[in-house]
Amino acid sequence: MSRKKWTNQKLYSRLINNKTERTYWDNISELRRRPCVDVYEKATLLARSKNNKEKIIGIDVLAQLGFNPRFKQEETIKLYFDLIETKPNGKVLSSILYGISHNNENLTKEQVEKLSVFKYSTNADVRKALVNSLCGLEYDIAINTLIHLSKDKVVSVRDWATFGLGSQIEINNKTIIDALWDRINDSDQNSRFEAIVGLANRNDKRVKEIIIKELNRREYGTLLFEAIETLNDLDFLPYLERSLVFVQNTNDEIQKGWLLAIEGTIEKIKARNL
Repeated sequence: MSRKKWTNQKLYSRLINNKTERTYWDNISELRRRPCVDVYEKATLLARSKNNKEKIIGIDVLAQLGFNPRFKQEETIKLYFDLIETKPNGKVLSSILYGISHNNENLTKEQVEKLSVFKYSTNADVRKALVNSLCGLEYDIAINTLIHLSKDKVVSVRDWATFGLGSQIEINNKTIIDALWDRINDSDQNSRFEAIVGLANRNDKRVKEIIIKELNRREYGTLLFEAIETLNDLDFLPYLERSLVFVQNTNDEIQKGWLLAIEGTIEKIKARNL
């Protein structure tokens, strides 16, 4: 029988009793498509359980229960912050923070301040989940927390934090610009490219030189081409055209894979500057 025809009870039973997580998100997703009192009340009961597995199931269902608006979103956020007060372990806390990330549009400054303390967590998963919970928020405390995490020793944390600063908020000030420039020579390509996109979004012309350097090094990426398109500068064309010749003639299959992206970027720059 198709999962869509399962009862709510059966889906919850599978989540609680399955020995592996192979179908975990399939079952969670199906429950999330059923924004109703029955699903909500069971998820809330599980989220308050003393059993961490059950607690996480409830938290995960509530995170995206219904869409536009979420089902009982205000009550869910209150529950999440109540759970934080119980000092949960790292796995449960990460689930709570990811849950908040899907429902953070109405967070208060005080709630953001409560979240920001987790930037000092020794658990990298918690710090990464914290980044997600703060993305898109323009409170100073949220921005300063993202700046702190953009310097994190763990690549995935600083990558997401740089994305949050560069692409998820529109504020343009020296503090954010400086934080993005701090990542411009990051050893991690994704973090570098997120910084480049963030600077391009803010029309910081100084980043042109950095982009050209990446093209000359044959360091390609979707984010890099996004930044080029955002700046829409004809000065990039000679470097893009050299890159095109390179990927057309290389035997490196990975580099060849950028052929269509480079061609598309060239076409868009030319079309916009006719």
